[in-house]
Amino acid sequence: MPLDPQGDFDAPAGWVRWAVVILSVATAGAGWVAWNTQKKVQTLEQELVRRQIDSQGQATEARVLARQAQEAAREATARSTLLETKITEVALQRTQVEDLIKTLSLSRDENLVADIEAGLRVASQQATLTGSAEPLITAMQSADDRLARARQPRLDNIRRALAKDLDRVRATRVADTGSLTIRIDEAARLVDELPLLNQPEATMPPLPKAEAAPKPVLTSKTGGKNKIAAQAATPASAPDDGANGWGSHVLDWTKGAAQTFWNETRGLIRLTRINRPEGMLISPDQGFFLRENIKLRLLNARLALLSRQNAVALADLQNIQATVPRYFDLQSRKTQLLQSMLTDVAAQSQQTTVPRPDDTLAALATVSGGR
Repeated sequence: MPLDPQGDFDAPAGWVRWAVVILSVATAGAGWVAWNTQKKVQTLEQELVRRQIDSQGQATEARVLARQAQEAAREATARSTLLETKITEVALQRTQVEDLIKTLSLSRDENLVADIEAGLRVASQQATLTGSAEPLITAMQSADDRLARARQPRLDNIRRALAKDLDRVRATRVADTGSLTIRIDEAARLVDELPLLNQPEATMPPLPKAEAAPKPVLTSKTGGKNKIAAQAATPASAPDDGANGWGSHVLDWTKGAAQTFWNETRGLIRLTRINRPEGMLISPDQGFFLRENIKLRLLNARLALLSRQNAVALADLQNIQATVPRYFDLQSRKTQLLQSMLTDVAAQSQQTTVPRPDDTLAALATVSGGR
């Protein structure tokens, strides 16, 4: 069977046409899809731009609203502060008015009781600060006089309690701080005059005094016979008395010279028993600082007494009393005077303080409370 070359040539051409058609359709579909996609993208971009513009507008409006809200909050805070201030002022005025009404409504007796209570409390504080019972005694006496002039039976309990407290305050011995500080100042001035143990004048024994020569005593007798006898005996005894007087004068001078020589010789060598070596070995510079240290101790005791710290003052005084015998001569009158002053101050500083009028204050509180 013979082959048809034309038919064999047309078969591939049909397939090519179909392929071209399919490719054209695919290209057209792809172009349409691309165009549609591009359009959607443009639409989305426009939507995004529109939404962004809307968001910016809303943000601007939100900032404006926030600013307005802040201003409103500030105004509200200022108004609330002003209202609180006014409320506080009104409350204060109300309290003042209530106090004024209460003060005006108090009776004469209640005013008297309140005045006496305030005076006693102030006097008690003054007595505590000054260390003297005089302010409290004066205030209690004044209160008793005012209660006596009031002549109110309901105030008799106060008078009884006041009399009891007044007796207790008067019976209490209180240290006089003013006199104690003066004595401490005197002791501080006396410290510079105390002799140390290593000073020669403090350890040298006293020299015996030379006995004075007896002086002749001339006696005269009145009377005729005695006078004539004395005149008769005078010429005969005159030479003997002159010789005896000259001899006794020479003898006294010799004894005095010998005694002076012996005292000077004995003063060259002194034997002293040393009971406290630290007192004998102190130098002049150390003696100066020792005196200054004692003065500082006295000043500290003085300040402690003024500040009502009696225990501290007593400790300082006892320390000084223990230091003085170790370095100073106890045979000296000034040292003994200083020790006596320190002992007196230490004894007086231990006295009790001024008691409080607790019974009177309790009675005043009872009357004020209406119980």
